[in-house]
Amino acid sequence: MNTQNNKDLRKAFGMFPTGITVVTAVDKENKPIGMTVNSFSSVSLDPPLVLWSIAKKQPSYSLFLDANGYAVNILSKDQVKLCNHFASPLNDKFENINWKLSENGFPLINDTLAWFDCTKWNDYEGGDHKILLGKVTSYGISNMEPLTFWNGKIS
Repeated sequence: MNTQNNKDLRKAFGMFPTGITVVTAVDKENKPIGMTVNSFSSVSLDPPLVLWSIAKKQPSYSLFLDANGYAVNILSKDQVKLCNHFASPLNDKFENINWKLSENGFPLINDTLAWFDCTKWNDYEGGDHKILLGKVTSYGISNMEPLTFWNGKIS
């Protein structure tokens, strides 16, 4: 095993292509929050579970951990600007974004490849991240092409 440094390890992890999502929730004042995430994965069909991870140094870390759940919005190939928008440190990430509230009260972004409305199931320690597990209560899909992340590039 090559154990040179974290930069090399990060590059090696980046060799696995992933989809890109925007995970959304609401804070204690019902203000929408969201961030770009590529650590999303399905876990189980029965019960329907998904997971994603959040860095403990992420500014919205405590907001997501305190939330009752979240929505996962899988981005389409045409949503590169949206991906970059939610990856940036803006005060109001939902300004000029078309979205609606899910049945559970979480922001669903319009025109995504797919979405999952999730209630909080559990969370787990994961080194410098926390792994959040959610139970899918509803979902939607479309017929668009996915936005992907591979080798440090979005395409």
